[in-house]
Amino acid sequence: MAELSPQSSADEIVEHLRSIGSEENRLGMLRYGIKIDRALGIPHGIQRQIARKIKRNHERAFKLWASGIMEAQFIASVTADPKRFSARDARQWASSFDSWDIVDGVSELFVDTDAWKELIGEFAADEREFVRRTAFAMMAWSVVHRKEEPEATFLAFLPIIEAHATDERNFVKKAVNWALRSIGKRSMAMHGAALAVAERLARSTDKTARWNGKNAVKELTDAKTLARIVARKI
Repeated sequence: MAELSPQSSADEIVEHLRSIGSEENRLGMLRYGIKIDRALGIPHGIQRQIARKIKRNHERAFKLWASGIMEAQFIASVTADPKRFSARDARQWASSFDSWDIVDGVSELFVDTDAWKELIGEFAADEREFVRRTAFAMMAWSVVHRKEEPEATFLAFLPIIEAHATDERNFVKKAVNWALRSIGKRSMAMHGAALAVAERLARSTDKTARWNGKNAVKELTDAKTLARIVARKI
């Protein structure tokens, strides 16, 4: 088999992925709640190495996505051009999400697109479990990716987080919590607002909201967390 390169076709990349898949790794993914129907069992580190080797190719990324193979789809998200990736493209990809790991991986692409804020609002309102998770994964990733974004943008996500903190579905609940904690850790200015939301949720009569609140309060009041926030310069 030829060595992968920027000139490799989608078919060649998929063939390579099939050749290095591991049934042992694939079954091991079940321990983390990952759906394995479409997976080959290739670690994320190796997937990222392959993405770096083949480099960005927007058209090829869509062919990789069409393969339906989880690892090929993740590589597609890393090698697509976010500036050419439309809201329509994001909706189409999100409609096929069926596992938390592909959601969290592809959300990194979505948050780098021009339509990211529009998509967060739209996906949060969507009742489909993994589409809604996408909204909150995007919020969490945006804290990392959108370093120049005004704090007002992130603060505007807090009411959306609070509104959906009662969604008891496991993969939504954990993403809501991730988003709340991430916003609270971006800066001291945002920490207070996020902590106030977390404290309100912790007092809720709804058990899911209460779990979200207590979990976030625990991390946002941790001395080591506070020290890192103070030291961080955004």
